[in-house]
Order: sequence, then C-alpha cells, then structure tokens
Amino acid sequence: MLARLRYLASDVRHWLSERRGRALGAVAAVLALGAAGVAGYLIADEGEAEGGSGGTEVLVGDVAGPEPPVELGFPAVATANTTRVPGADPIADAAAAALAVFPSAGGVPGPSAVTLVDAADWAAGVAATSLMGDPIRAPVLLTDSGEVPDVTADAIDALRPAGAPETDDRQAFRVGDAAKPDGLSTLDVDGAGAAEVAVELARLRARLTGGKPQHLLLVGSDEPAFAMPAAAWAARSGDPVLFLERNAVPEVTLDLLKAYEGVPVYVLGPESAVSADALKQVREVAPDAQRVGAEDAVANAIAFARYADGTFGWNINDPGHGLVFANVERPLDAVAAAPLSASGSWGPLLISDDASTIPEPLAAYLLDLKPGFEDDPTRAVYNHAWLVGDTSALDVSFQARIDELIALAPIRSGSGADEFAPQSGPTEPEGGGGSGGGQGARNR
Repeated sequence: MLARLRYLASDVRHWLSERRGRALGAVAAVLALGAAGVAGYLIADEGEAEGGSGGTEVLVGDVAGPEPPVELGFPAVATANTTRVPGADPIADAAAAALAVFPSAGGVPGPSAVTLVDAADWAAGVAATSLMGDPIRAPVLLTDSGEVPDVTADAIDALRPAGAPETDDRQAFRVGDAAKPDGLSTLDVDGAGAAEVAVELARLRARLTGGKPQHLLLVGSDEPAFAMPAAAWAARSGDPVLFLERNAVPEVTLDLLKAYEGVPVYVLGPESAVSADALKQVREVAPDAQRVGAEDAVANAIAFARYADGTFGWNINDPGHGLVFANVERPLDAVAAAPLSASGSWGPLLISDDASTIPEPLAAYLLDLKPGFEDDPTRAVYNHAWLVGDTSALDVSFQARIDELIALAPIRSGSGADEFAPQSGPTEPEGGGGSGGGQGARNR
C-alpha cells in the first residue's frame, strides 16, 4: 500500500517541474488514501492555460511528511458553497468521489463492494450506477484497457470492500470488459453491447434485492449527453437504466419490459435521442411510459432535475439541495460522480456545454433554487454543489459563478413580493432568459 501511495508525491514533484516550463490547466484528483498514518494528496492546480481563467495554485504533499503545505487551493478546490473533485480524467474522479462518500478511516467501514467498469464504456458505467443504490451501495471505479490503474487500485485498497449478504458476499462486480482486480471475490456481468449489459445489471440487482424495481429508466445508447443525468438518479434510487436505439428497441430490452409488466417506465431524452417510433414500440409493452426531457443536453438535465411523478423524479424546484455539475464532453464523469448524488446532500446531475460560462437556462434554474433569509441565516436552508473534473472541464470562473448563484442571500420586502437584497455581482445571466419559478424561497 505504502509503495503505491508514494507515486502520488512523485507525481506532484514531476508535475511541478513540468509546469514551470509551460502553462497548464488543472490536473490530477483530490485523493486521500490512508494507510499506517500516511496519506497522499493531489489537489487541482489552476494555471494560465490558454482559454482558462488562471487562479491560485495548489500543492499539498504527504501529510505525514515534514514539509507543510506551501500553497493553497482555493477557490479551485472549494468555495463557500462548492467543492471540486478535480480529476484530470474520469478514472481519477471516480476514485476521489468513492473516497469522499466512503472515507473508510477512523473505524468507519467502507462499501461492501465496488463495481469495475472499463473507461471506454460509458453506457456500461451509466447502467452500473444502479448498484450504488440501497442496499447494495457499490460505487463505480474505472479500469483502463484491461489494466487496473494505480489510482483505482489505491482506492480499492483504501475502501477495503469486505462483501456482505447484500452483495452476495462479493467484494467487486466486474462489468463488461473491465479489468479484474487482484485479491477480490468478483462477480462478472457480461453482455453483447450496451442493451444486454444493462439488462444483466437489472437482473443482478433484482436478484440481490429480492424483488422488482420501483421504476425503469430508458435512455438512448447513441447520445451520451442525454443519458448522463440517468446515472445520478440510478445511484439515488436503484432504478435500473436500460438502453434504446434511436429508432428501435432492442429485443432484450423489450423482453425485460414484458417481464416487469406494471413497473412504471420513463424515457429520458428528446426525439433526437429516442425517436417517436422507438417510444411507440416501448408503449406497445408499457402503455403508460412517459417521456422526460428537452431538446438540448443542458435543458434536458434541468427538466429531469425538476421532474416528479409520484415516487419517481428529483422534484428539485425549491432551495435547500445538493447539486452535481459535469461537462457534457466527459460523459463518464456522470458515472464517477454518481455516489455524490446518493450521499451527503443528495442531488441531481446538471451539465454544462461550456467550461467557463454557465448556460443561461442553467443560470435561470439556479436562481429559482436560490435560498434566502430575512433575519437569521443560521436557520436558513442551503444549497451545495459538487463540480466534477479539473478546471479544463469546469474552470474557476464557472465555479465562482455557481457559488454566487446558489448562495444564501438576504431578502427584503418589496411592493407585494419578497426580493433578494442587492448582491455584489449580477444576479441574472447576461440578457436575462431562462424559465419559470421565481427567485427562491423565504426561509421559514
């Protein structure tokens, strides 16, 4: 364990030397991997990358070593209302998110199992997030090209999955082409393509939990941007995610829908992701299937975050919630971040198609969720945001604006309506825009 941890410190030294020769964006992941009193950390650096915003640099080395931290990581690591999981890639993000949710130190147990998915298979990753739902609680970690990366191996060592009746006494679930970790009792989940793997995962979860799912969530296998929000919901609810083609329903998916007759079915995404013809085929076996979504990926995630139908859906339409943000160009970050939506401040995944500027519909939605107080801020409700990925995915200017939009604010009585008191920065996106809802709720 100690030997594998030392690569973190050497990576920091190598990276510091390299960045002196050229400007870099944010790199690496926040990881705290403890063993025998030693922990290695890598925390995001904000350099003067081309097109980036620049900011405070970061270096935190071995906490057991004699050298104190020499640089601070704020605001890239965290602000008052945001926390970043600053992995240079989804492999690092998945390890960091799992360790954040399962600190596995101080006598706190880790998860009973982990789920291994290959980093080239975003669809298997999205489907596998249902194993994070209660009672299994197995976070997804990523392998790469038949190998278990060091950061994933170190996370497994730190998490120490021990198996449990809820996991069939297995310590790991290996999905599709994922590499098999050494020394763990593993259950393999195989299939020919996204639809078959998703069905096998649904069947596995049903066997482990002893019953049918509460709901089924269907997404398109051709458009990862529209499927990304499904990962957060699957982790929060345990609802299986199944795959459709744009214009057809795979036979294996139809068979499972028939087997689960009467289970409510929801299709996430617009017709560009799942056509009207495909939805018609679904409704032939699940007549009440409902479509949720919007025409672009950013609005689609917002629509899903707002949606509620009985026990299905986030119904995030008021202040006081957790939120998770990822870049549309990194679909596996949705998989990596899924445990954050099923722990702590539980909340939906929202996505951006811009690393530095918040899309106007997203800014308008966050204003709808903005909490306020009249007299006592300590009795208010609060929002918290996780940002997933380094500053090449979502930069510090994006993070600062998110912090402002979701922050608690004083409100004052106007002419017939409560309004937020003036803030130091703009409170609406340039040009206005966005839809619905008002500006948050008075603290009760």
